[in-house]
Order: sequence, then C-alpha cells, then structure tokens
Amino acid sequence: MTKFRNIVSAAVLIFSTAAMAQAPAMVSGKVTKIDTATGKVTIDHQKIPNLEMPAMTMVFKAADPAMLAKVKAGDRIKFNAESVNGQMTVTKIDKVK
Repeated sequence: MTKFRNIVSAAVLIFSTAAMAQAPAMVSGKVTKIDTATGKVTIDHQKIPNLEMPAMTMVFKAADPAMLAKVKAGDRIKFNAESVNGQMTVTKIDKVK
C-alpha cells in the first residue's frame, strides 16, 4: 500500500508541476481603450513571453467580455493573453492598485 501511495503522490506532483508550467505569466500593462460592443480592449503592454511578443500597444479580444467591466481606460493592469483560434485573447485581467 505504501508503494501505491508513493506512486500516486509522484504522479500528482508531476501533473501539478506540468499544469503550473503551462500557465502563462501575468504581464503588466495599461488599458488605453475598451470597446464593450465588440468585447475588445486595447492595452499598452510589456513583453508577453508566452506569445513571443515585444512590448507594444494592441487590441485584444476578451475571452469573457464581462471581465472588461472590471477596468477602464487609464487603469494599470496585470493580465494573461493567449492565442485562441488565431486571435490574441485576454484570458485574465486584474486591476493593479
């Protein structure tokens, strides 16, 4: 029974570590525009390593348009962005206090 527990513990550790490694790092930026009608946000952002994207200002689609209600133009933010079906998409956004 102890060997089984050790194997299960090792498997959980491996899968947990892999899941953490896949989560993109939060990136700093500043909201410059929000278009709630289209569910898009323009962000002046730092380098986005997981997308191999340099710092720039660009428009992103919001994975969930409701997340745009948390921010407004001028807010400093931390966010995650990913390529979803070929479109640059914000998957998480938090206002920085």
